[in-house]
Amino acid sequence: MEYKKLEIKKGIQLHQICTNKFKTNIIAIFLTSKLNRDEVTKNALIPKVLNRGTNTFKTQEEISKKLEEMYGASFDCGVDKIGDNQVLKFYIETINDDFLPKKENLLTKALECILDIVFNPLIEKRGFNKEYVEQEKENLVQIISAKRDNKARYSLESCIENMYKGKPYGLYKYGYIEDVKDIDEENLYKQYVELINTCKIDIFISGNIKQDLTEEICMNKDVEKLPQRENGYNMTVLEKNNNNTKEKIIEEKMEVNQGKLIIGLDIDIDNEDLKYDVMIYNCILGGTANSKLFQNVREKGHLAYVASSSYLRHKNNIFIICGIEIENYNKALDLIKEQITEIKEGIFTDIDIKNAKRGVVSIIESIEDEEDSLITYYFGQELSKDKKTLEEYKERINKVTKEDVQNIADKVRINTIYFLRN
Repeated sequence: MEYKKLEIKKGIQLHQICTNKFKTNIIAIFLTSKLNRDEVTKNALIPKVLNRGTNTFKTQEEISKKLEEMYGASFDCGVDKIGDNQVLKFYIETINDDFLPKKENLLTKALECILDIVFNPLIEKRGFNKEYVEQEKENLVQIISAKRDNKARYSLESCIENMYKGKPYGLYKYGYIEDVKDIDEENLYKQYVELINTCKIDIFISGNIKQDLTEEICMNKDVEKLPQRENGYNMTVLEKNNNNTKEKIIEEKMEVNQGKLIIGLDIDIDNEDLKYDVMIYNCILGGTANSKLFQNVREKGHLAYVASSSYLRHKNNIFIICGIEIENYNKALDLIKEQITEIKEGIFTDIDIKNAKRGVVSIIESIEDEEDSLITYYFGQELSKDKKTLEEYKERINKVTKEDVQNIADKVRINTIYFLRN
């Protein structure tokens, strides 16, 4: 595998991941901008409106027909939140030319198609197609309204929202229902133009690439019109959390059969190199089936149906996630806190460290086995101050010691305890 990066214009990057592991090629375009309360809802709406039609292919049916002509190529788009950034994502996946009955240069056709969707939208009068905007507004309202349907996901989002109240990361990536009504075809198009003229743009081409598509991208009429741009996004930089913040306890009631307990932990570090130690700490705490939370809270304590933790490296937090019987709240919380204390006191073994390393390294090695995972990894590196190859990543993980984990444990503090109950 070979990874190459080239600057098309200032703020516009081309990334090529050359690998012969897959029978498909993927082209992805990411538009990254700073999370902003005034823009988050409009930005969430933009990908779906772009997918409805372009100046070349006026309807979704025409786009679908074009994809079918490319041997059933698939297109997808959506929105994500990475650190303090909102990311609009567009993907097109095609069969590699080596597996076609005849040579057709399918990769170039796929590139033209995705560039057309993202940068050459259907414009009528002074804005997008009004019917498309109104229909997608209704769809967005349904997505936002459905936030409560998945109680586990809702609880995690609510904990994050409370931890980051008034800050960019506390915003919901799909925006807010109350903002949808004020969006129309003209102000949404105005937001789109502002976005593509100022946001960070990353174009990824992955697969068994046998041609340099740099010229095709640079000479594309819509890319040519894009101006150079300054740093229109937030680089992921670890920041020390405020140790003086009082622990928050939030309880919400809803019709649920099972309580959802989410505990947000702050990690008081600002050294990028320490995040690898945090990964091992998280594995020992709740990141695997051998972890303290799984073994002691779920298996031995019988206090949780689910007991795990995940490390949010873009914001320097760990979130403990438990599904419990509502009457077991206090017992479960006490036992969870006990696991956090035990790691601080060094009550874990070298076998725990070894198992955690093996688990993380296995995840790193699996990145190369999935094409979209490779793109996600290198895009994460693009937003990170600390950049490492996959081999360097594994080497750093394997250097973590028990003392390193205890050092992290001393810097962990509960920020928010969120409990969803009936």
